[in-house]
Amino acid sequence: MTQRPEDLVELLPAADRFLAREEAAGGPEGRRGLVLVHDIAGDFDAAHAGALAGSHLLAGLPHEVIARFDADALVDYRAHRPRVTFSGDRYETFSAPEIQLYAVEDDGGSPFLLLHGTEPDFQWERFVAAVGRLVERLGVTSVVALHAIPMPVPHTRPVTVTAHATRRALIEHYPIYWGEMRIPGSVASLLEIRLGEAGVDALGVAVHVPHYLAQATYPAASLTLLEHLEQLTGLHVPVESLREAAEAHRTEVDEQIARSAENTAVVAALEQQYDAFTSARENSDLLSEEGAVPTAEEIGAEFERFLADQDRKHPRGGE
Repeated sequence: MTQRPEDLVELLPAADRFLAREEAAGGPEGRRGLVLVHDIAGDFDAAHAGALAGSHLLAGLPHEVIARFDADALVDYRAHRPRVTFSGDRYETFSAPEIQLYAVEDDGGSPFLLLHGTEPDFQWERFVAAVGRLVERLGVTSVVALHAIPMPVPHTRPVTVTAHATRRALIEHYPIYWGEMRIPGSVASLLEIRLGEAGVDALGVAVHVPHYLAQATYPAASLTLLEHLEQLTGLHVPVESLREAAEAHRTEVDEQIARSAENTAVVAALEQQYDAFTSARENSDLLSEEGAVPTAEEIGAEFERFLADQDRKHPRGGE
């Protein structure tokens, strides 16, 4: 039987305060402005930077679950093998995938929502419709995506980003690097498209992860995502421990790169390319529109290589 979108999600009692606030608002014009942040990027999240950013928010801020999605109906377990604990002569625990909506308070006491968990493999349109219904019922006024993409950039330079939105005015201070390109889709991209069609402000930041670190953890990328989240929304989120982790990781990567003349040469070439098209503005961490940035075809090819590597790491059963 085909599920309705609302059948995919369970609202919990903790959501009542948001439902009541929306009812009291009396319509869109009375809303105070509630942000929904999400990191549902799955294999499209290089170095798991978006997922790490979301986990960092939950680790550092007060939160509670207000809705649960039916991950059992949405996730392909053979593509994302859940972990099972085996002890001696028996299985003890099963870590099922989760897709949950949290109510979070930032460092200033302002509430926001965080959609965090595994990217659905199935029923993308119904999942997106269910999220859209929650956006409407809970009084959300803007939706922000956090994710990462592999790019030919060096880890020794400031981390750069690509911003995207349903309206240019939402990200007017961010440069446009490329024209039209065709890239693999994701739930996050479909959600932004459908929200835009419904007249909801949706935007996102894709941090650029050095392609040679795309399969590893890269705290600097997660740190950059949260810094841009603050700039775009006005939320105040903790980043100091993530900053310390990024600094320690940079030292480790530097040491590993230095052990290989070939790797050192690759990074040096990327540095020259980066410096060639970095903006002339002092202290700028955004790429100039004038430089020789990678072409749309090169970016698309990098996506394809990254996702192919993900598929090799997580082969689907029967394939």
